[in-house]
Amino acid sequence: ALRSRSGRSIINGNWAIDRPGRYEGGGTMFTYKRPNEISSTAGESFLADGPTNEVLDVYMIHQQPNPGIHYEYIIPGDNVISPQLLAHRRPGEPLNGQLGMPESTNQEDEDLHRETDTLTGQSAGTFPVIQPGRFPSHQPENQVPAVQPPRQNREHNWKQIGKTECTTTCGKGSQYPVFHCVNRITHEEVSESYCDSSTKPIPEEEACNLFPCPAFWDIGEWSECSKTCGLGMQHRQILCRQMYANRTLTVQQYRCHHLEKPETTSTCQLKICSEWQIRTEWTSCSVPCGVGQRTRDVKCVSNLGDIVDDEECNMKLRPNDIENCDMGPCAKSWFLTEWSDRCSAECGDGVRTRSVVCMTNHVSSLPLEGCGNNRPSETTPCNNGPCAGKVEWFAGGWTQCSTECGSGTQQREVICVRKTEGNFDVLNPYECSYLEKPPSQQSCYLKPCGSKWFHTEWSTCSKSCEGGFRVREVRCLSDDMTASTQCEPQLKPEEKEPCNTQDCIPEIDENCKDKYYNCNVVVQARLCVYTYYKTACCASCTRVANRQSGFLGRR
Repeated sequence: ALRSRSGRSIINGNWAIDRPGRYEGGGTMFTYKRPNEISSTAGESFLADGPTNEVLDVYMIHQQPNPGIHYEYIIPGDNVISPQLLAHRRPGEPLNGQLGMPESTNQEDEDLHRETDTLTGQSAGTFPVIQPGRFPSHQPENQVPAVQPPRQNREHNWKQIGKTECTTTCGKGSQYPVFHCVNRITHEEVSESYCDSSTKPIPEEEACNLFPCPAFWDIGEWSECSKTCGLGMQHRQILCRQMYANRTLTVQQYRCHHLEKPETTSTCQLKICSEWQIRTEWTSCSVPCGVGQRTRDVKCVSNLGDIVDDEECNMKLRPNDIENCDMGPCAKSWFLTEWSDRCSAECGDGVRTRSVVCMTNHVSSLPLEGCGNNRPSETTPCNNGPCAGKVEWFAGGWTQCSTECGSGTQQREVICVRKTEGNFDVLNPYECSYLEKPPSQQSCYLKPCGSKWFHTEWSTCSKSCEGGFRVREVRCLSDDMTASTQCEPQLKPEEKEPCNTQDCIPEIDENCKDKYYNCNVVVQARLCVYTYYKTACCASCTRVANRQSGFLGRR
């Protein structure tokens, strides 16, 4: 996202994602590009010709590892070397603040120049010329001067005969001088074996073809089509770039005016849009009378004639595939069932029931209203005789469910009674044993609990005294008793706890007693190591041994 220091959003502001395109801000026009994340690995980018007239901030939000930001910028510069300056520079004239190599003025200087370069192992045109009288006044103490043969005895020496071909035709390349062994007098090339290989100058890299390469249009990839079907638009980024020093730089677009600029937008059509087709006629109405519904088959069909998902077609243009139909008024009547066989009371007054419903005269119709107020009765009285002296089970109402959620239980009281005229007498349950007793407990389920913590019983303590621990298994289970991760972590029961923290009490041996009253003296004298004293003062010696073993164990 791009935003000014004043807080005004330019691209992707206020948590809204803009479409790729051109956006004005900071005194210039930004071109925003966002490639297809599926078909392209390139990231988002925006480019402006500039110059900007205010500070702009770039924001990036990422849910994966930070991919980083690559940026380029152009700043105005005064120290620019033009090809014309290189072509018209005079010998010895400073080049952009640096003094170039002075050139020889006569044959004598040229010979001295060449011979001096040969002696010092430097290549002409690369290192400064050492003139006579300007050699160092003394040699370093740890260096022995090289003994050179007399000048008149050296018939051959190394001579620069040219340079290698420049690595580039423009935009600053590199080349190296070429040295051959020649005759000093005739300057004819001879075998290198005639010259001292230790004095052959080392070729140094030299810059060449410093003039910039012609600018060119750098054409980016087309964006994805703005529409998945039908006629849409796609965009691409066009940059004016120039090669210099093995680097491609973005430059002002006027440098590419000699070239025709490629199009940045184009029409596109991935495929012909799918369309809705009505495959069948309307069905007959669902009811023979009254208001019902009828349907027809509507499908989304591609341009190839294949049935595709409805999302491929415009849902706003989808024809209806269901509608109401009115088949006219229906004749309505009351429909009745037979009376129930059993009376609601085994003795005394009760009722028998039947079902009554208003329906049309057609079997497939649903229950309707409008049969009038003359509704037949749904109950009729019945009596199975007096209830005096009859023994039966009496069940009270159910209690509340034992849990607020999940599976629980409900209780109710069931007693044996004898019904008399207007009263009930409670009897011993034995009196009703020949009758089927109603259940006094049933399961209940109010609502699902969601995930809950379950745990096993505690294990046996790892030690019987002096601090052990016990463990249990804790699991988070859902309503269907499968593993879940939805339990509250802070409510998780402990899986391990200390136990039996009391001190260990040694077992008392009735046969191990002190036979003398002054056994403490035996202990102080450390006589318990002898069998006689260990037996005579058994209790005292045993206590000392237990204390020592406990001390060593704690250490």
